[in-house]
Amino acid sequence: MLGKAPGLAADQVFLDLEDSVAPGEKEEARANVAEALRAGQWGDKTVVVRINAIDTRWAYRDVLEVAEAAGEHLDCVMIPKVQAPGEVEFVDHMLRMIEQTRGLEHRIGIEAQIENGPGLTMIDEIAAASDRLETLIFGPGDMAAALGMPSLTVGETVPEYPGDHWHWVLMRILVAARSFGLQAIDGPYARIRDLDGYREVARRARILGFDGKWVLHPGQIGVANEVFSPRQDDYDRAEDILDAYRRATDNERAGAAMFGDEMIDEATRKMAEVTALRGRAAGMRRGGAGVPGA
Repeated sequence: MLGKAPGLAADQVFLDLEDSVAPGEKEEARANVAEALRAGQWGDKTVVVRINAIDTRWAYRDVLEVAEAAGEHLDCVMIPKVQAPGEVEFVDHMLRMIEQTRGLEHRIGIEAQIENGPGLTMIDEIAAASDRLETLIFGPGDMAAALGMPSLTVGETVPEYPGDHWHWVLMRILVAARSFGLQAIDGPYARIRDLDGYREVARRARILGFDGKWVLHPGQIGVANEVFSPRQDDYDRAEDILDAYRRATDNERAGAAMFGDEMIDEATRKMAEVTALRGRAAGMRRGGAGVPGA
């Protein structure tokens, strides 16, 4: 898995020391992760290591050993099951000391997983805890367990529930992320061969405004890139709206204008810019040129 990861069409790869590593293997896993960081040809991917939760005995040495051994290859440290701002501050201070000691030329960021009631309750304080923080991530499996939900599959929908049972949680994470200028990322969907199911839950997150979604298997990557890239006609329309509004404000000195049968104004421009920027980041061009990604 570590050998395959650099060649996958994903924007971010995280190397895990937490849930996917058995307790008896955690110390040895640190050296494996550090070696993979040094050896991998990661290109422009964001490269992250997920440490163990701060309330375990492994977390501090996860940060220390990996960042000291391979910090120059590390973009972010992911903290799971964050429950309070002090946990983010702890990792922030450790990274600061390691960077100063090692003379690292770049600053290592932090990603925080929101996976339980305390984390959700204190999410605003967590989001404000460090200027290293880049991303809030929803963890549906641990959240379901922590809240006592009768669910047995990570990230699944519940047809018996009249609506999306995760809607409020997702919106709470999204609002906190946007309030503090952070990315919002949806968590995993464990039925790795059910691509239609993955597409559905990814689509729900994207409609709300999330920036991306985890994949657990290479087969899910194409669906994620499809869902989190704009459709070509939406991208073209967004660019056309931006052009029309620019002409209205620059040439006609008007704060509002007609675009077909629709009035557009500054709010419309902001909405169109979201889609246009996402399309440009995905390599899209007007008329279908470019290779979409997410």
